[in-house]
Amino acid sequence: MNYPVKKWYNAIFTRKSRRKFLNKKISLEFMSQLKKVSTELNHTMSGARVVIVEENPDEVFKGIVGSYGKITGAPAYVAFVGDMNDQNVQEKVGYLGEALILEATSLNLATCWVGGFFKPEAVASHIKIDNHEKVLAVTPIGHVQQEYTMQEKLMSGMSSSRKRKDLNILLPKSSPENLEEWEKTAIEAARLAPSAVNRQPWRFALENNAIKVSMDNFKGTYNISKRLDCGIAMLHLELGAMYSGVKGTWDYLPDPDVAIFKVEGIVT
Repeated sequence: MNYPVKKWYNAIFTRKSRRKFLNKKISLEFMSQLKKVSTELNHTMSGARVVIVEENPDEVFKGIVGSYGKITGAPAYVAFVGDMNDQNVQEKVGYLGEALILEATSLNLATCWVGGFFKPEAVASHIKIDNHEKVLAVTPIGHVQQEYTMQEKLMSGMSSSRKRKDLNILLPKSSPENLEEWEKTAIEAARLAPSAVNRQPWRFALENNAIKVSMDNFKGTYNISKRLDCGIAMLHLELGAMYSGVKGTWDYLPDPDVAIFKVEGIVT
């Protein structure tokens, strides 16, 4: 799949988690586009897939979703499914799932990553899940009012969902002042990735024409894998690099490292 780099890169800066939807049906045009992209994404990577479900997802969510408030009114949702026999399943699901979320964002549709507070059995009643597969996360999808509701404002303020860690923390062994332009753009994009309770578990290390992504530690949160969060950041990092004219490939690494992005050449 040829990524729509500019469109998805721009969506990184406008994507926000939303929880109150308008009970408004998604247009056939937008739904067809999402299904087209989901099909293409599912052919790009083994071990993970995204499934669009045109069902009201209210029964999928467990009441109050963490500290972020109840999700209501979405006309559809997306299930992010992983092959648990794949040792890199978590980062693959994060990477692939975020691609669809950025596509939805580019269509002015709202989303919200939900990894620990949903009912897998409810999702299984809507889609087929193989024995070796597991639904690792979901997102509601739909239209929202432009302004946050009072509850969303309250929850957003309580969770500090838009605050980002300083680059000196994210780049513990390198000086941010010495970054090349493509490295800076890539890491800034990765820095904006969403994560469970905004924990931002990714750390970056610069190598020769490469950027390595690692976890900060093994401490978990709500039983949601940090490698999944890092998979989201991996896509952001790659989009930032490509937006700067640099293309590369990912090699997966064992804990506590996640993967390394190796420069292959210039985007044409």
